[in-house]
Amino acid sequence: MNDFVEPGPGPDPETWHGGETVKHPFGSYRRRIRVVNVDATTAVGGLEDDFHYFVVTVHHDGATVTAVEADAHRWPWTTCPSAGLRLHELVGMELSPRCLAIGDITNPRLQCTHQFDLAGLVIAHATRDLAVRQYDVTVPYGAQSGGAVPVRLARDGEEILVWILDGFACVDPEPYASAPWRGGFLKWADATLPVDDAEAAAVLRRACDIGLGRGADLESYPRAIQLAMGTSGVCYTFQPEIAVTSFRQIGTIRDWDGHVHEMLARGPFGPDGTDPFGTADPSTPE
Repeated sequence: MNDFVEPGPGPDPETWHGGETVKHPFGSYRRRIRVVNVDATTAVGGLEDDFHYFVVTVHHDGATVTAVEADAHRWPWTTCPSAGLRLHELVGMELSPRCLAIGDITNPRLQCTHQFDLAGLVIAHATRDLAVRQYDVTVPYGAQSGGAVPVRLARDGEEILVWILDGFACVDPEPYASAPWRGGFLKWADATLPVDDAEAAAVLRRACDIGLGRGADLESYPRAIQLAMGTSGVCYTFQPEIAVTSFRQIGTIRDWDGHVHEMLARGPFGPDGTDPFGTADPSTPE
């Protein structure tokens, strides 16, 4: 496991004072995802945002997944890296261009959401005759607090999606405005849209939810179980039996406004070992 952020037991919930640390109640939440076909039997992906940095490597024989490895560079709860071990449940699945096909293989709620999503993107990328694909997402602070706010997704440096959110809903454009925003969006995208469009929509939809964390006082909760969603079972860490022993990793939140080009600094990179789309921020218009 990578030691970019030193793991530890977290703060003592009996004595820690809590309070504001790095809430960032301004600017925009950023997420960058890059997937790379390293060779004929290996694909790797990296995901970094304000709260996470994970890398997933998928080995395959051209038809099925033969091995999956996860590397945690930065994570919010002490139990997050352990969830990567559950990705071995994907071994044996057929390669699919559908990034959401992994949900047919195992229960996403028993996985780390971000490592699991990334694994699906990597497996889908392994089916393509394409070296690199990159997504950049921008979700302004307060995007779902009411009032029309645009959220943006760029693929390979070109902006391809702009949704207008108003509260907890996409109101423009269609067909996204008519899709179920809560409780079914990913299934809708998978069943309704062309494969590449469904993938882009899934990436942006997930980022809209994770972006709600920007500006929240997340580090004031020493244990995962203290959050309102702490026993929701929505992911590996928030399974009730795990949340009680999951502690906050203090100092792991980042603000990428103004230096998006520094994201995924530890890779993965393009075939030539560099950032394949330069240092511009394609998710923010001029």
